[in-house]
Amino acid sequence: MRWPAVFAWETFDDLLRKGLKVWLFYLTVLFFFRLFFLGWMQEYMGAGTGAADVLAAVVRGARLSCQTAGALTLVALVPGALAHYLLPRIENVCWKAAAGAELIVISVLYVASFPYYRQFHTNFSQLMFNAANDDVWALFLSLVQEFYLPVRLAGALVLAYVLWRLFTLFVLAWRGPRLAFAARLAWPLRLAVRALALGVCYLIGLLSVFGGSLGWQTAVDWENAGVTRDDFLNEAILDNLQAVHRGYVLQHRMLACNGLDFTVDDIRALAALHAGMEPVSDDLDDYLHHQAAGPAAERPSHVFLILSESYANWPLLEKYKNLHIADGMRAVIAEEDSDYCPTFLPNGASTVSAVTGVVTGFADANLYLTTMPEAFAAPYPTASAPQLAALGYETNFWYAGPATWERIGAFTRAQGFAHFYSRGDFGDVPGSVWGCEDEVLYERVLAGLDDAPSFNVILNASNHSPYDVDVEAKGFDKERTRAALPEAAQGDEALLRELGHYWYADRELARFIHAVKERWPDSLVLVMGDHADRYNIEKTPSTYERYGIPFIVTGRGIHKGTLAPESAGSQIDAVPTLLELIAPKGFSYMSLGTSLTAGNRQGVNYGFFITRHAIGKADTVPLVPEPVDDGPAPELDQQAMQDYINAIRSISWWRAKYGPILDAAKLADR
Repeated sequence: MRWPAVFAWETFDDLLRKGLKVWLFYLTVLFFFRLFFLGWMQEYMGAGTGAADVLAAVVRGARLSCQTAGALTLVALVPGALAHYLLPRIENVCWKAAAGAELIVISVLYVASFPYYRQFHTNFSQLMFNAANDDVWALFLSLVQEFYLPVRLAGALVLAYVLWRLFTLFVLAWRGPRLAFAARLAWPLRLAVRALALGVCYLIGLLSVFGGSLGWQTAVDWENAGVTRDDFLNEAILDNLQAVHRGYVLQHRMLACNGLDFTVDDIRALAALHAGMEPVSDDLDDYLHHQAAGPAAERPSHVFLILSESYANWPLLEKYKNLHIADGMRAVIAEEDSDYCPTFLPNGASTVSAVTGVVTGFADANLYLTTMPEAFAAPYPTASAPQLAALGYETNFWYAGPATWERIGAFTRAQGFAHFYSRGDFGDVPGSVWGCEDEVLYERVLAGLDDAPSFNVILNASNHSPYDVDVEAKGFDKERTRAALPEAAQGDEALLRELGHYWYADRELARFIHAVKERWPDSLVLVMGDHADRYNIEKTPSTYERYGIPFIVTGRGIHKGTLAPESAGSQIDAVPTLLELIAPKGFSYMSLGTSLTAGNRQGVNYGFFITRHAIGKADTVPLVPEPVDDGPAPELDQQAMQDYINAIRSISWWRAKYGPILDAAKLADR
């Protein structure tokens, strides 16, 4: 029995060719859109931007636009394919209608992107979604009077029509090479030709899904696209639809920050309890003031606070010593000028939470700070950079990845960092899609500093999937680590690759610390993981081994016992610990966290609490403490811990979102 003609290969061939031509057409349009934008707006390029930077932006943008072209093709393909098989007479009408609608959208966005960039110095962002909250009529008049809306709209429609005509000529009128000739070949060759055609479709599908890549390990998307050192080029890498998608995602992340279940009275009482004061003020900042007790260490010339990607605490435990993946930092911790707190929590489950915790001083409390306008208006009073600047330090943030990831470049600068450096500043260096290799980052930090006092936050990236550093070539003894693993895990090559990357991160951390101490003997270095919970040897690790990160401080003036023996904390406690180590007596600072030198005995984050002897989920009633070691379940003051959890969360939520004044009327608009 023969297939009906509608299902014949020749019929499928026609649809296949149209789909491929549509994808190539949109990819070409987006490519030339980007080129013209770069040429027309080149005055926005920063000084020192060269041809290599422009080429990198064009290539990266073309890869990202593979994804956009794929999405546009899919939207047009659905009505085209349905008509192709069910109503062939109107197939071309469906293609033309779908393409016409898409071309109007991308043309209007493209024409609008020029004045939008001039106004906001960014490609489309979440600000466009905030327009609904403005005076719509006033906004319309502004668009007409200041931005010549009728003229620009007419120009966009003309552009769309020209592109639509080209679409009809290229996709519909021009037949192109046919694959149906394979019907005249012997059946093995016929199958080979058709398999090749399907293989091309599969390849284009991969490029469309993974942003110009063949797998997620090297995928390009809007979050990791900005790899140049120029802000304008990083924005131009995103085609307009990708920029709109970015704005949409960031807007919904912000809208998801819908607050916690606390009243104004709750927050006032909790803030007072946390500060050891009476609840007499409606100004939250009154409960956040501290005065330094006096330096516990000599004033360092340089301070380094390192957030090390996925640097969990469990490899530093004695039971895992024979793995030899943490030998570098074990040696640092053992030195006389070092101290270590093994009961420490990350601010959240991801790197961005660690960044916001260190940069702003607030806990992860159902807010996405890197998307919130409030976080870009001015530094929060608890922000780390302005307070270190007040002590005479130049403030720098060093990141191994692209400045566009989570808006980290703009966010850290908005929160007071004088300088931000990212992969785009480092040139063509080895690394993964998430950032350059750790040794490169540390080299750039050392090369970028002189003897002027500085405070440096460093965020590395090598200990992160896709785990593609050649760690064995760099010296990782995989077989020694394999032999130390439980027998059931010795054949797990993926685990060994992950452990090798921990080894690499650990080794480079130790090397960097030693290089810093050799160059600036009076320096101070603080180290903590950005988060844990990425890999463990056990399939069901304890809560402590799964989520705990280390907090390590080393440098001149530090000694065993600098941190209180019973101390525990989280990332919001790192900067107050630093300030109590180096600030002169009486120095006034603002902090929600508490110094570990002063005996802070608990930490809390998005889901857990920790003390020196207990850890547990923060949202159970009652709280259920689990031991951090092999001992019995420890005692826990339920009310004190619950009050601490609620205070940290409620203050972080309100102060970051609504400002210092406790006013119930502000909740009416939630």
